[in-house]
Amino acid sequence: MAPTLLFILMQLCILILNPFQGTYAQKFPAILIFGDSILDTGNNNYINTVVKANFPPYGIDFPGNVATGRFSNGKLVSDFLAEMMEIKDTVPPFLNPNLSAEDLRTGVCFASAGSGFDELTTAESGVIPVLKQPEYLRSYIQKLKTVVGEEEARRIIHGSLVVLNAGTNDILISFYGNPTRGFSFSLNGYYDFLLTKLQTFVQELYELGCRKMVIAGLPPMSVPNQAADSQPYNQKLVSLLPRLQASLPGSKLVYGNIYDPLIDMVANPLKYGFVDVMRSCCGYGLRGTGPLCTPNTPVCPNPSQFMFWDIIHPTEAAYRPLAEAIKNIIETQIIGY
Repeated sequence: MAPTLLFILMQLCILILNPFQGTYAQKFPAILIFGDSILDTGNNNYINTVVKANFPPYGIDFPGNVATGRFSNGKLVSDFLAEMMEIKDTVPPFLNPNLSAEDLRTGVCFASAGSGFDELTTAESGVIPVLKQPEYLRSYIQKLKTVVGEEEARRIIHGSLVVLNAGTNDILISFYGNPTRGFSFSLNGYYDFLLTKLQTFVQELYELGCRKMVIAGLPPMSVPNQAADSQPYNQKLVSLLPRLQASLPGSKLVYGNIYDPLIDMVANPLKYGFVDVMRSCCGYGLRGTGPLCTPNTPVCPNPSQFMFWDIIHPTEAAYRPLAEAIKNIIETQIIGY
C-alpha cells in the first residue's frame, strides 16, 4: 500500500475513534475552567458546603437526566465551549475522584459555585475562593505529568483554553451584603479592589504555564434599592487586560463580554425562543423561592422557553447562545490572533 494512502487511512481511523480532533482541537489541547456557579460543573459536591446542586430538579435535561452539581437544568457554558472547541462533550470537576487519564489530558473545571475574588465572599459558605483555585491547578499539573510526562504536560497547559468567570458574588455578597466592604469602599473603589485580585490570579496562572485566557466581565445585576451597574467594572477590565497582557510575554488575554448577550436575551426573547425572561422555570409561578430549587419545587413544563432556571442561574437554553458569543470572541481574538 502506498505510504500516502496508508497515512490517510490512519488519519481517518483517528477521527473515527476520537471525533474531537478537528481544527479547534488542534488549537486547544485542553480546556481549564475557573470561577463560580456559571462555570462550576460539580466541584462543590466534594467539599463541605451547603452550596450544592446535586439533587433534582437540577440536571433534568443533562445527559442521563442526572443532577451533577451544575446550577441549571442541563449543560453550562463550560460544557458548550468544550464542545464547540472540539475538545470534549462535557468538562468534569477536578475534585471528582474518578477522573480518567483522558479527562486529565483534555482539561477539567476548578470553578466553585458561590466563589469570588474577595475572601469575605466565601468566608461563610466554605466554597473554594477564586484565588485558591490555582492551588488545585498545581495539583492537576502534577497528575497530568504522571499521565503524559512532563514535556507533554507543559505543552498541554501552555496551549489550553482558560476561561474565568467571577465577580458577581463579590458584589452581591461582600459589597452589598457585608457592611465591612460597604464602609471601606465606594462601588467604584471596590471594583478596583476586585481587579487587583484578578491581576494576582492571572499572574499566578501565567507562572504555572497558562497563556490563552478568556476573562469574563460582569453580567447585568439587579440589587433592590441599589445602583449595581456592572458596566464601570467591565470598562475597567477592558482597559486593564491589554496592559496586563503586555506585562506577560507570550500571553493572550481577552475580554469575555457576557453583559451584552444577556441584555439582548431580555430585550429580544423571541430571537432565542424564550417566552419568559423574568420568572424562573424552577419555582414557576412562585415568588421568593430563593436561589435554589428543591425536589418539591414546581418546575415549568418547557425549560427551553425560559431564560432563567432558578432566580439566579440561566437555563441550558440561555447558556448555549452565551457560549456562542464567547466562541466568537475566541475565534476572532485568540485563534485569529
